[in-house]
Amino acid sequence: MTDERLSLAFLGTFESLRMAPTFARGRRDERAGHVRQLTVSGSLVVALVRGPDDATAFRSRIAVRSFGASEWARVEQDLAAEARYAADLLAGRMPAGIGAVFEAAGLSLVPLSLDEVAMDCTCERWPMPCVHLAATCYALARSFEEDPFGVFAWRGRGRDELLMHLRELRSAAAFAPLPVVETSPAAHVPDAGELEVTAFWGGETVPVVPVGGRPGAAARPDALLDQLDPPPLAYEGRPIVDLLRPAYRALPEE
Repeated sequence: MTDERLSLAFLGTFESLRMAPTFARGRRDERAGHVRQLTVSGSLVVALVRGPDDATAFRSRIAVRSFGASEWARVEQDLAAEARYAADLLAGRMPAGIGAVFEAAGLSLVPLSLDEVAMDCTCERWPMPCVHLAATCYALARSFEEDPFGVFAWRGRGRDELLMHLRELRSAAAFAPLPVVETSPAAHVPDAGELEVTAFWGGETVPVVPVGGRPGAAARPDALLDQLDPPPLAYEGRPIVDLLRPAYRALPEE
């Protein structure tokens, strides 16, 4: 929702009263500068209006319900979570689509019906709203276009407080600790004496047991000679394996 759409939505609530002559006069008075003063304080808007036919200025008031602390906290969390919302607001702009954030929290920035609004004017003319209140509505809509933070103030959250909360939330999110990721137990890593191969007949992983009878047992230094096909070599009638065995047995066991 842009600044212009916000003001149009606000005016639509009042123009739905079908008091066309009154609001046409109020629009003319506002454009002519007859709204002498307009202030937004908390949930209350107060204006001093003196039309061309008025001997004195009249005080017009329009009030809405301020959002509670928990409601604002919910909205601020959502605004801070979306970088573009926070960036626009911190730059003094009304972000497009901001109305959806309030709707998600079950709220509306502008009143959706006159049941949400309280109005009075010191002119005490009937019916209400009078021309002074109509002029105040147009002046308030114009102020929303000039300063989008006015509508937040009308709902109970001033500019400085809102921006401070958004900065705090953005800063807290930036320095939040990384989430702990649950990991599965580490896979078994074979030790130096254990290798794993896949049995070709079933794809099953089976351990190769070192020479010595059981996993982890120390192997004889000359055991390698028993696992190899003996070479067809001999010296003085003795197989070469028999000649090498004393040398292998002299090696230290590991």
